[in-house]
Amino acid sequence: MPGIPASAPAAAEGPITIGIVANEPSGDILGAGLMAAFRRQQPGTRFIGVGGPRMEAAGLHSRVPLERLSVMGLVEVLKHLPELLRIRRELTAYFLANPPDLFIGIDAPDFNLGLEARLKRGGIATFHYVSPTVWAWRQGRVKKIRKAVDGLLCLFPFEADFLRRHGVEGYFIGHHLADEIPLETDPGPARDALGLDRNRPVLALLPGSRRSELGQLADDFILTGARCAEAIPGLQLVAPMANERLTGLFQARLAAVAPGLSVVMAGGGARQALSAADLVLTASGTASLEALLLKKPQVVAYRLHPWTYRIVRGLKLVKTPFFSIANLLAGREIAPERLQDQVNPQELSRTLLGLWQDRSGWRAYGERALEIHRELRQDASATAARLLLEKIRERRP
Repeated sequence: MPGIPASAPAAAEGPITIGIVANEPSGDILGAGLMAAFRRQQPGTRFIGVGGPRMEAAGLHSRVPLERLSVMGLVEVLKHLPELLRIRRELTAYFLANPPDLFIGIDAPDFNLGLEARLKRGGIATFHYVSPTVWAWRQGRVKKIRKAVDGLLCLFPFEADFLRRHGVEGYFIGHHLADEIPLETDPGPARDALGLDRNRPVLALLPGSRRSELGQLADDFILTGARCAEAIPGLQLVAPMANERLTGLFQARLAAVAPGLSVVMAGGGARQALSAADLVLTASGTASLEALLLKKPQVVAYRLHPWTYRIVRGLKLVKTPFFSIANLLAGREIAPERLQDQVNPQELSRTLLGLWQDRSGWRAYGERALEIHRELRQDASATAARLLLEKIRERRP
């Protein structure tokens, strides 16, 4: 991969200071892993910026609590916009007055790219960790990225390829989930932990980790589960929820649309439920990637607000043939996708039951998923730290 040294570069002389800003809990996880890898390769590295409890535990000198930046939803962002802009101005002023050896913005492109652009103009090396989805839609944003960063750390190889074609130094470093998840897993322990019978089949229902997703998909997922339970003898249903609030919302919908249906509510997160499953019905997102890495056959559903869908489709804003990460990585449809009006119990259950019966398809899916898993398993944090240390060494006199 261009620009990524095969082994750790020689330690840079003198102390290193890294500016780093994460805005969300997912960024806190990535940031903490990167910081730990940095310190293994360059002991004594100092980190200053914004992060959550994991990054602070790893030694971050935090100037702003992460929760002040972790704002989601259009209304919420507009409400907090003055404070967000003020924090960005303060961070810009601080880093320009106290230049770090390198600055890393983790995800949250709406906040971080603006900060990175100001710092780059001030002569500070800037890198962004996690590519915005410019390869999928609103490709014109790549111009903003080009002006804002010296390089972009990509989780997926096709992202780096796209960025380099558009004049941005993209570096594929792999995905931390591929590093965490074993190449082979046994569903038995996860079933035991969830109180499921090891000898009966399991369907995992994952209608999303946000309230808006749950509102769009929960009823159809529940009714699909009911249809599958009627067709597959002994089928057990499990639904992991991100928090107690979503658990309550899902249980309310379950009582409303299928009060007699038994669904195990998994409090251990998506990973445990996916590990226990034979089949998966999931919203598009990280859970689809986890299902792929766990080699679980899956159907991926996605539903936008009707007006949003009409605008996106009418203006041809989406540039990819697939919306699930499993198919994007495979380069073909290995996980059936169902969109908008196709997201209904009849179509989803028909597709899942087709998967259940196609055992040769399971083997082909598992083989391709294993190939992708190995490709993404790059020791992402260590690879990123190695690259960034090399960039710092190159810039020092």
